[in-house]
Amino acid sequence: MITISRVEKTYQAGETQVRALRGVDLTVAEGEFTALAGPSGSGKTTLLNLIGCIDRADAGTLVIDGQDVSTRSAAQLSAFRRENLGFIFQNFHLVPVLTASENVALALNLLGFPKDEVARRTEALLTEVGLEGLGNRLPTRLSGGQQQRVAIARALVKDPRVVLADEPTANLDHETGEAILALMRKLNHDRGVTFLFSTHDPRVMEFATRLVRLSDGRIVGDERKGA
Repeated sequence: MITISRVEKTYQAGETQVRALRGVDLTVAEGEFTALAGPSGSGKTTLLNLIGCIDRADAGTLVIDGQDVSTRSAAQLSAFRRENLGFIFQNFHLVPVLTASENVALALNLLGFPKDEVARRTEALLTEVGLEGLGNRLPTRLSGGQQQRVAIARALVKDPRVVLADEPTANLDHETGEAILALMRKLNHDRGVTFLFSTHDPRVMEFATRLVRLSDGRIVGDERKGA
């Protein structure tokens, strides 16, 4: 599903150059539930942003679902991201003036789906993530765990090939975080969607079936734990 070859990324921080990624090679198969782990500055978020087509590598190649995104224009990357990738963030990133249903439907509306299909998919996903009957609530009337469930439904509603999650449990208490991870693992199993996390949370590392460790811009460990 994802093939990364000799990827390099350097940032300018004032007068200092920071090598965030140093010749990274990584392959992620379809349906994997993988965590990218490491301390702050290890390169895990940079790598996730490159895979998410939010940023561009300085060197190397990145192929997602058979498509080389390394040389795409900004407009092409935006279209690829919108059509093929789902995102889950630690701060939920829900639109505060939209209801839960409207937040989930937003991605489909942007892609031009028919209204009846938007309604069907939105209702089905909210039910699947345990929010049946709560579609008309604004984010302010939902708990943190419920907001993250809305974000998960929003990420999955367009049937993406890959879902990228950046510290998805960081703002949740222990019990809620465990419930959210169990939900994502179930959706990964039931739907076969590839999940890739950036995290330093031991809970996420425990739930992941593959743990890729980064340090100073390099992969220093790759452990497969089974399903």
